[in-house]
Amino acid sequence: MKPFNQDILQKKLGVTFKNPVILDIALTHKSYAIENNLKEFNERLEFIGDSVLSVATAVYFYRKYPNYDEGKLSKIKAAAVSRATLYTIAKKFKLGGFIKISKSEEATGGREKESILANALEAIIGAIYLDRGSAVAEKFVNKIFSKQEINPVDFKSQLQESIQSRYKTIPIYNVLEEKGPDHDKTFKINVTILRKVFANGIGKSKKEAEQDAAKKALKRLHNKY
Repeated sequence: MKPFNQDILQKKLGVTFKNPVILDIALTHKSYAIENNLKEFNERLEFIGDSVLSVATAVYFYRKYPNYDEGKLSKIKAAAVSRATLYTIAKKFKLGGFIKISKSEEATGGREKESILANALEAIIGAIYLDRGSAVAEKFVNKIFSKQEINPVDFKSQLQESIQSRYKTIPIYNVLEEKGPDHDKTFKINVTILRKVFANGIGKSKKEAEQDAAKKALKRLHNKY
């Protein structure tokens, strides 16, 4: 795979790659690789980026909030590495204009899909780590989160308090679907109240999907009452 000109994106990222080929791979979606009979695409780099991101954000928030306990740090870290937050950051870099996707993905709005953009950002972080090392990767993660407002809201706790107050019971969460490879699973979960389905949630982890379902259930409750 020959590298193509990524000077504009490298300036946006604030990172100069020694080997631009690895950035090219980070921006190559599986659909494009299959369509063009390429062996390499960004899922393996995404696997690396996910791990790098987890450690770097943990250290970042540990230093930023010296008075936070483990519970608060876990919540803000979960919010930071959620697909929704990564998608927001990816949009700021306008990654959609740089990603290589298949014609079919292009036709269905793939350049704006949350999963494709969020995964590409993780792949880029993995590429930075492999190409420039851990210090540069950590610096990049620190930079993007220093400019990104993170509001960790525990929708599950809010929903439980609301339901206990109104119905003297608790919401129940059920896994409806689990798909994708181990490093990029997607979970679909519903939340039931008094055996009635109130909302479905989707996320990269069970916790994220539960939070999404709880958020939607709260919105429904507020609209109804």
